[in-house]
Amino acid sequence: MPEPMRILVVGAGGVGSAFVAIATRRRFFEACVVADYDEERAKQAVQLVTDRRFSAAQVDASSADAVAALCREHRISHVLNAVDPRFVMPIFDGAYAAGADYLDMAMSLSRPHPERPYAELGTKLGDQQFAVADTWAGAGRLALVGIGVEPGLSDVLARYAADHLFSEIDELGVRDGANLTVEGHDFAPSFSIWTTIEECLNPPVIWADGRWSVTAPFSEPETFDFPEGIGPVECVNVEHEEVLLMPRWIDAGRVSFKYGLGEEFIGVLQTLHKIGLDRTDPVRVGDVEVSPRDVVAACLPDPASLGDAMRGKTCAGVWVRGTSTDGQPRSTYLYHVVDNEWSMREYGHQCVVWQTAVNPVIALELLATGVWSGAGVLGPEAFDAVPFLDLLTAYGSPWGIREQ
Repeated sequence: MPEPMRILVVGAGGVGSAFVAIATRRRFFEACVVADYDEERAKQAVQLVTDRRFSAAQVDASSADAVAALCREHRISHVLNAVDPRFVMPIFDGAYAAGADYLDMAMSLSRPHPERPYAELGTKLGDQQFAVADTWAGAGRLALVGIGVEPGLSDVLARYAADHLFSEIDELGVRDGANLTVEGHDFAPSFSIWTTIEECLNPPVIWADGRWSVTAPFSEPETFDFPEGIGPVECVNVEHEEVLLMPRWIDAGRVSFKYGLGEEFIGVLQTLHKIGLDRTDPVRVGDVEVSPRDVVAACLPDPASLGDAMRGKTCAGVWVRGTSTDGQPRSTYLYHVVDNEWSMREYGHQCVVWQTAVNPVIALELLATGVWSGAGVLGPEAFDAVPFLDLLTAYGSPWGIREQ
């Protein structure tokens, strides 16, 4: 049995706070420190539960040294990165320096090809982390990357399909959609706008014919009928980690990721790009320098605060097409739906952040009990899907499967 688990959660925003609300109901860990640049926000997340295992701290997520020092101070065994992906590498490096294992829900940032971004690959999502996979493996240490909902649960579902439903897979098509509305707001994203801009405006990556290639943002629109009353939503190609993770462990002819954004959302993102408000490099405004994307984020409501005004459901899943285990053609959608009314009533957190946060809690429980183990930089596909899906159901939020 592994040593008692001591967790550091870096980031006390929507997902970090939802993690606390979910994890407090489980007994697999000894202590959990919730840290944020704004220590008051970390304290608020901890104060929402009456559980002495949780404590709050301040940390600068851009500093690997600061992350490592906090890990050493609290004898941390596992670091969960719950901030946006620009901080992946310092948190990843800080965890390694302190001798802790690492989990994240988004991987190191990509960099499009400087001259032909929609024709040639640049730096892919996760490349910086996979570059040191041998170092982590040699030290007997685990970095479990992409273990949110997407990436994360969809990768687990793909592993399940490959192991139990299909003998040959032609395509793993991740499809993500919702019918969420936010009362009182004309435009209010239900997840981090910083991350949404990053993934939606970068060149999407597709796996086909044994290699990765890029295409244009919002390409190949299709209408996908989502289950449990969500209905048809137009989905388009978006850059996402599943396409970079699944082919490393699952044999599939093609892997794609399409997101149900909607015409209005796409229009807003395209406008932000046209006028340069998607940029992350600072611009001078009077006597100060600010990142345009940070300004956009500051002007919009905090997604974590929208739960009471949100209505509807969100769905994440993977559409698998190929040959079934009995040799017949098969087309199956494996999915997970969360109703905002349920997540608010049961946990006090809106459905998108709850659906993201539940997956690292489950993964940590499997690691704490020794059901999952490994070393190196590994995606969710590297592990047995069945115990994960069993725990997801035990947590009160079952997954589904639909032939189509």
